[in-house]
Amino acid sequence: MHWNAILILALSVAVAACATGSNHSPKPFQFTQTPDEIDRDVERLIAANDVKGIAVALIEDGSVVYKKTYGHRMVEKDLPLEPDTIMYGASHTKATFAYYVMQLVDEGLVDLDRSIADYLPKPLPDYDRWRDLEGDGRWRQLTMRILLSHRPGFTNFRWFDKNGDYDRDGKLAFYFEPGSRYAYSGEGFLLAQFVLEEGLGLELGAEMQTRIFDRFDMPNTSMTWREDFRQNYAHNYSLTGENVRHRVWDEAGSAGSMDTTLDDWSTFLAAVVRGEGLSKSAKKEMIKSQIRIRSVTQFPTISEETTDAYDDIELGYGLGWGVFTTPRGHAFFKEGHDEGTANYALCIEDEGNCILLMSNSVRAEGIFKELVDRLFGETGLPWHWDNYIPYDYESN
Repeated sequence: MHWNAILILALSVAVAACATGSNHSPKPFQFTQTPDEIDRDVERLIAANDVKGIAVALIEDGSVVYKKTYGHRMVEKDLPLEPDTIMYGASHTKATFAYYVMQLVDEGLVDLDRSIADYLPKPLPDYDRWRDLEGDGRWRQLTMRILLSHRPGFTNFRWFDKNGDYDRDGKLAFYFEPGSRYAYSGEGFLLAQFVLEEGLGLELGAEMQTRIFDRFDMPNTSMTWREDFRQNYAHNYSLTGENVRHRVWDEAGSAGSMDTTLDDWSTFLAAVVRGEGLSKSAKKEMIKSQIRIRSVTQFPTISEETTDAYDDIELGYGLGWGVFTTPRGHAFFKEGHDEGTANYALCIEDEGNCILLMSNSVRAEGIFKELVDRLFGETGLPWHWDNYIPYDYESN
């Protein structure tokens, strides 16, 4: 359905509700731009920063009201990016995984504050993948709450050192006391997956398929690569514009193996802001601040440099989602990034409104702030912390 038609329908329903004396007061529509104005803004920005392709969705009061794609899924063959084009989800996988874990919490299968030692049939360092932690009993302090809020004390992945430099022979280690501070860690999410699979016998790919992708009608989303994706998938483009291969995952990984589409993940994001599939208490726990963030930037993760620059917006992390306070109320967000992927989702909880940006060009990060400001309104987006430096930014 065309966006204007959806808006007219929504307004008609609101008028009818008022006429019948309904007590429901519809929230004011936040998105004031017309589709033509959105087109002009997006097309101007992708041209200005040489973004190859981008997908945009807007959600109002828990419903998707606008979806459109711009640019190419493959520049070399002039193939357009489309709403059902397979795009790499990157770390949007983590937010989706967290939603699944909270379903397990609702069912009493997972206790967020129980030691992971209680779930495993043998000590964690007895498993080959986690043998690096042998002799350091702090692994017993780890809980699902700590892992999902990026507080295990690990680097992002073991092959990155504390400065963020790649070390092919890197070892997993604790860099601070578990739970004491925030430091983004995909390794922590992989450990959470391991605990669920080894300790509870839950196979991640199958679980996510039935509990999330089937439930929310996401036919083109998977935790592993499917051959039918090859017909319509997005090639990815680096900061210098080079074509980099679309990641192909043979095994499900909670930190970032998901492929999805604008159609599918906007449907999921709308369900998240509605709280569908979770109890009210589980959703509240997921998107409330578990830890305040005072790092200058998100990466490198173990940097000890701190700032109070984000205190005013109460920047923090929930369970799988970042959080901050906006002039319009509490917000939760999630990024996705690799050398050829740039994704961003942001929701205002009280409004039930969200914006979703998905790009197969990492250069899109340079236009995210302006896109959010223009399409979604001012939020106080912590763009410097996310390294979303505007393409035309000039520092003093």
